[in-house]
Formats: sequence, structure tokens, C-alpha cells
Amino acid sequence: MPYAQLSSISSRVEDIVSADAIAVGFVKSEEDGYELVGAIDAIASIEKFFDVDLIDEISFFQPAGKPGEILEIPVSQKATKADRVFVIGLGDQSTQSHRLAAASLGRKLRGKKINVSNLLATQSQDIRAHAISSVLGSYTWTLKSDAKTDQPTFNIVCKSEKIIDEATVIANAVCRARDLVHTPSNIKNPLWMAQQAQKIAKEGKLTIKVLAGKELAQFGGLRAVGNSSPKPGPRFIQISYSPKATGKKIPHIVLVGKGITFDTGGVSLKRPYDLMMAMKSDMAGASAVLNVVGALPELKPRVKVTALLMCAENALSGTSQRPSDVITHYGGTTVEVLDTDAEGRLVLADGLAYADAKLDPDYLLDIATLTGSATLGLGRQYGAMYTRDTKLASQLVAAGESSGDRLWHMPLIDDYQDSLESDIADFNHTADKGDYSAGSVTAALFLEKFTGKRKWVHLDVAGTARSESDAGESPKGGTGFGVRLLIDWIMSL
Repeated sequence: MPYAQLSSISSRVEDIVSADAIAVGFVKSEEDGYELVGAIDAIASIEKFFDVDLIDEISFFQPAGKPGEILEIPVSQKATKADRVFVIGLGDQSTQSHRLAAASLGRKLRGKKINVSNLLATQSQDIRAHAISSVLGSYTWTLKSDAKTDQPTFNIVCKSEKIIDEATVIANAVCRARDLVHTPSNIKNPLWMAQQAQKIAKEGKLTIKVLAGKELAQFGGLRAVGNSSPKPGPRFIQISYSPKATGKKIPHIVLVGKGITFDTGGVSLKRPYDLMMAMKSDMAGASAVLNVVGALPELKPRVKVTALLMCAENALSGTSQRPSDVITHYGGTTVEVLDTDAEGRLVLADGLAYADAKLDPDYLLDIATLTGSATLGLGRQYGAMYTRDTKLASQLVAAGESSGDRLWHMPLIDDYQDSLESDIADFNHTADKGDYSAGSVTAALFLEKFTGKRKWVHLDVAGTARSESDAGESPKGGTGFGVRLLIDWIMSL
């Protein structure tokens, strides 16, 4: 499906009124009146051009002024085709309110071929966020045979084309990540994921390596999970962005993404069975890191970034791993498998160990729809972040606030380490030796054992990677969480 388009326009009234519609912002004042906000001079010109008093029109409806609240006011002038003004609540005028206002407008106009001049944001940060969220709000994905392909165009009043260009790249990266998540698993498998990565690599002139079959001999976790579905079998995908050499040392970031293209739970069958309906989204981590790297050739940060996509299908078959199996991960660590439905940490462990041994990263970060425990603790608004590096945690929290992909720094509690003990292997992988009721924490403690002494971060996005409703910036289904966050963090280094 196509995505909404963004462009920058001047504040000249001639440029603004050349669209089909115009969008302006308003807030409720302390005196229970209303104020227009945004590009005020341009708004005044619009009012004069159409001979309309927008405050008078707003006051008639008595809106609450919440971010995203929309009034549609008809206007008419023979000199232009513009026939309406969308007046949109901006709440407290924060960047988050700008996101919600933009998403609300995008959702109202999605599927429509309409050109809108947007005057809501004036500060660079707000303009960038507003532009991205306009596209995210208008996002659609469907396989219906009669699906419409029309999408709106948002002309943002902005002096800097660079801001709009960057917003376009980021918004499209999020949308592409959503596309991968929404794709059903009768189409999407590890081979298909590799093919998508190869397309992105070709477009961005990125380096890529795909391992399969006997090439995965050392990847015990990936094989244990993925060999349950022997056709096409698991894939290890490595895709890298490197800026042009300048002679200066640059940081190297390795991103490891969980890429389970469908999760039945394996022999420890997922129950109740309706939980499987959303399991095509269990590759959201891999989708996020792929599209982060895919966006970098256009953004051109002075950072080397390598994404590792650990792709497998956790299926039921005669070759499925069993509870009580012992597997050998990349690097030699042995793990006792107690629950095959905790497969994500098994494939991530291989990726983390490989990155530590072979890639020498300055930063090592994994992202995965890993545990229901993270969702129980934080809901669907914050991703769970685990790291012992408080400086790095602060950077990522800040990037989360600036991007809209918000994080909460969770503790790595060493008192829980004994839960990972095993009588027959180096570790068990589900922390069944103790009853700490801390499934997200103990999963992070397990992954940490494969990271060496790297600056490591684990993002558990089981709650944020998928939305249960069509609301805010997210459609029902895949959200693309992590793409904005990681791009903003990378660009800040």
C-alpha cells in the first residue's frame, strides 16, 4: 500500500490556499475562550482571504480542545479550490500533542486523495514530529481485492526542506516495518524475510549476508527453534550500513532483532489457542532493525550500524525441539530448554554471542517481542529497557521521548540469577528454578550472559510492537515501535 506524502511549503497565502483543505491548530484558553496557535500570521491571512472568523466558528461548537479533536469548517473563495478548514485541538501544545493532532488528521483523511496545507507546528522539533505522525495516522494495510490506493498529501508550512525530507524517511521506515508485521505468515517466512532484506540492501547499497542450512551449524538456538519448520528453515541475516571513510574512528552499533515469523509455541503449545492470532507479529524486532538500517543511507549518520535478523518459524513437527532438550549456542554455552514457547531468547542468544565474538560492537542492542510480563508491567505505551549502563539508558530514554517510542528503564536484579541454574547445562532459559514472578527481568538476565562485556541494551517490546485498537499514531496491529527510537538515538551519536 502507498503511504501519505509530505512536502514543505512557504507561509505565503497563495501557496497555502492552493491545496484542497487547510489545517490550523487551536487551544482552549484559561478564560474558557479559544486561541488559534501555530503559524499565526499565515492563519490571519487565511481568515482574511476566506472572510471567516475561525474563533467565532470554534466557539459555536464549544470543543474541549483535547489534542486531536477536529472541527471541519466549510469555506469558499472563487480564486481557489480549497473548500474547508480543519481546526484541530493541540491540548498543551507539547510535541506529544502535536503528534496526536497530526495522527488524528491523518486517520480522518486516510484512503483519500486530498492535498492539505498544514499550519499547526512552528518549532523544528514539533514540525518533524507532526509531519511523521501525519503519515503514521494515515497508514493502511490490506489484502482486500477492492482496496483503494489513494492517500493524502500533507504540505507542512516549514522553512527547512531538510526537516520534511528527514521526516519522510523516518515515517516511511516505520510504515515499511508495519507492512512486514502485518503480512500473514502463509506469505511471510524466514526466506521471505531474507528476500525483503536483500531488496532493502540493494536499494540502499548496503552489505548483506544470509546464512541457511549447514551454514547455521554453530547457531544452536536458531536451529533448535527453526528446524521445526524445515521448509524453508531458519535464516541468519546480517545487513550493514557504513558511512564513507574519513580516517576517524566511528562507533559501531549492532542491533539484534527477534524474527519469529510465526509462533505456535512449538511442542509446549501456546494456550489458549486464540493467543496465536497475533503471532505473525512475533518478528517485529527484526522488522524494526531492518528498517532502521534501511533508512540510514538517506540520513547519513557518522555511525556504522549492523543489523542481525534472527529469523525462524516456531512450528509443530517431527523435528521440533522438546522440553528437556539441551542446545549449544554460538560460542559454546549450553542451555537446557524447559519451555519451547520461550523461543525468542534462544534465537537472540545466538545473535548476541555472534555479535560479541565476530563484530566487536561499541554498542550491542537487541529488540524483541519477548515476554507477556513486560506488557503486564508497562502496558502498551512504554517499552521495557534493560541495561546496566545508566548513561546509555538516559540517552535512549531521551531518544524515546523525542521520537514518541517511549521507554522505561527496568532493573536487572541479580538476586534472581539463581533461577537460571541447571543441573545438566550451563543455564536453563526460563528461570524455572525460582518463583520470582519476574519473567521479563529473568529473560533479560538470561540474554545478558551472551553479551560479553559490551555496552548492552535489551528492549522488550511485547506490549508496544502491536496495538489492540486503531488509536493515536498506531493502527490496529503492528506499530513499527523502535524504528523512530533507534534512528533518533543513532543520529544523536
